[in-house]
Amino acid sequence: MNNWRIGNGYDVHRLAPGLPLRIGGVQVEHDRGAVAHSDGDAAIHALCDALLGAAGLRDIGFHFPDTFAEFKGIDSKILLRKTVALVAEKGYTIGNVDLTVCLQRPRLKPLIPQMRAVLAETMGVDPDRVNVKATTTEQLGFVGREEGVAAYAVAMIRK
Repeated sequence: MNNWRIGNGYDVHRLAPGLPLRIGGVQVEHDRGAVAHSDGDAAIHALCDALLGAAGLRDIGFHFPDTFAEFKGIDSKILLRKTVALVAEKGYTIGNVDLTVCLQRPRLKPLIPQMRAVLAETMGVDPDRVNVKATTTEQLGFVGREEGVAAYAVAMIRK
């Protein structure tokens, strides 16, 4: 019998001029970047929370606190690899993941295939198990005013 579990995740980062912007493990050309303790990859942070939640392992802040110097500026792909290892330690494998990134600009559509490939490789799964979508907020809210980026993730795991 398969023991399927589902988890969801959400992350947001403020954007500021002159900082790098990484989304889904991919460098995004933009005049603003994420203000964060790590590299500020909201998509990966939401994905980590979804995976951890599905496995009943709390959240990303519990495992990788922003008060620890070792995580300062860290590549979020490292956090994702560590998260996948934590999930595997509990006997789970990844069924599939689905991410939605909310960003007014730039348009992410051309980068989605690369994001899917990077995330799949980082998690050690086939790319067809990773879906990434991008949307604007029609100029509404902090995303619409280009003050931040938000990401939502859902992960299905099984034992």
